[in-house]
Amino acid sequence: MSAAETMTGGQALAAQLALEGVSLVFGVPGVQLDHAIDGLARLNGRVRFWNVRHEQAASYMADGFARGGGDFGTCMVVPGPGLLNAAAGIATAYACSSRVLVLAGQLPSHTIGQGRGMLHEIPDQSGLLASLTKWSAMARSPAEIPGLVRSAVRALHSGRPRPAGLEIPPDVLAATAQVRLVDPGDDNGELLGPDPAQVTAAAALLAQASRPVIVAGGGVLAARASAELEQLADTLNAPVVMTRNGRGSLSDRHPMALGPLGLNPALAATDAALVVGSRLAGPSGRSPALPDGAALITVNADPADARRDNRATLAVVADARAFLGAVIAELDSKPQADTSARWLVERIRLEEDKHLAGLEPQMEYVRVLRSAIPDDGVLVNELTQVGYVAGLGYPVWQAGTFITPGYEGTLGYGFPTALGVKAADPRRAVVSITGDGGFGWSLQELATARRYGIGVVTVLFNNDAFANVRRTQLEEFGGRVLGSELTNPDFVALAESFGVHGTRVDGPAELAGALREAIAGTDPVLIEVPLPECPSPWALIQRGIPANP
Repeated sequence: MSAAETMTGGQALAAQLALEGVSLVFGVPGVQLDHAIDGLARLNGRVRFWNVRHEQAASYMADGFARGGGDFGTCMVVPGPGLLNAAAGIATAYACSSRVLVLAGQLPSHTIGQGRGMLHEIPDQSGLLASLTKWSAMARSPAEIPGLVRSAVRALHSGRPRPAGLEIPPDVLAATAQVRLVDPGDDNGELLGPDPAQVTAAAALLAQASRPVIVAGGGVLAARASAELEQLADTLNAPVVMTRNGRGSLSDRHPMALGPLGLNPALAATDAALVVGSRLAGPSGRSPALPDGAALITVNADPADARRDNRATLAVVADARAFLGAVIAELDSKPQADTSARWLVERIRLEEDKHLAGLEPQMEYVRVLRSAIPDDGVLVNELTQVGYVAGLGYPVWQAGTFITPGYEGTLGYGFPTALGVKAADPRRAVVSITGDGGFGWSLQELATARRYGIGVVTVLFNNDAFANVRRTQLEEFGGRVLGSELTNPDFVALAESFGVHGTRVDGPAELAGALREAIAGTDPVLIEVPLPECPSPWALIQRGIPANP
């Protein structure tokens, strides 16, 4: 702990953030944050503040920054409507196990909870923030701020990664006091280790199995456990099924890698399933079937998720990387390989391809995206007609290069999240795909991309509709279309008005050339692609391919 210094609460906040390694804060300034912003300004660029055009973008960009390679992302918003605007992004980070530090303004201390109608007052803001974070607190004095920031960052690195929140009233930010900054220490070793007896039991079940299968969910990515996953897959000669949220935890180039469509047939053939970092539940909430007598090992850093499936032979509460590493060490000799495992994977891949072939033109656009984006380039996948199919059929070759909104399914998250991904590592290509509906949530952030030179390439598939809703109305509700058709601007002209290069292409071949050219540059680019009516992927998304194709 440092020697005490006289400083305002805002200066204490900024100084502790700098000690914690925070390099960038996304936010919108406001009167309750004046002294926090001034504290950052006094650091002369050690911690940058990027003002966005909507608080929702601030939280999405912080999430993207964390998932794009940053240690954690940080956003700062005013109380009340500012926090409410940011809530969608915080909820998405919560769903996706993303490390986001939320700094929220508050009312003056003596008015909190009084219901006086103060500026930006909402009932129980602290309860709202607590519901969207794993840890939250409120600073009551400048001297408390460094320790609370330290506790928040420690929480981000302990157990399941999820957002942490800190509220600071404006009078606390403005007050001057003797403040001691807190040594950050080392958070890297705070992994939730497994029970050694459970590791031994899990290793025995897997070693005895003749047809083991691994299911990898988003928890593998959150724990950055891809290397351990690959090593265990090689040791067991086991197929690895990646859920939609776990795409990229093993390279799709690996001979045992399967996408989410492979779940049913892979589990149907197993006698021991290891499920790591996943609830093993589909969009409907139902869990896939297992053969009678098959062992089920569930591993999750969240105790509720680890024990959610009552079929589990063994429910392990642990960080994915810690558990996988411990099991690998326990398997001191390679188990007997089942030579049929490779054949099973190849058969399932053929079935995947057969079912995906019926989803055109979406798959043709998916192939264009994959051919143009470098191996380490990031695709931020949106809830658009092409995006739904990309979640099933886009080959992912490196961990962290395919980003989704997880089970939260937040329409419009993609473009601002991609800006955060690019901010974390400007050297990597980052492509955001979006629809005209979702893009409407955050198109004003074209100004943010231009202001800070964030070179995201945005591919906007335009069908003048919330097309998923419109198709459902046409097919299931007698063609009664209501509320699903959109009036759009000239998106190319809109981009140009913000100083962002825009272009319109027609068809996959033209997109391929425009996308490669845009990725080769360093400036933000918007590419509009008119999209015709597309076949529905929902039966495939919800049910997968048959267990016994």
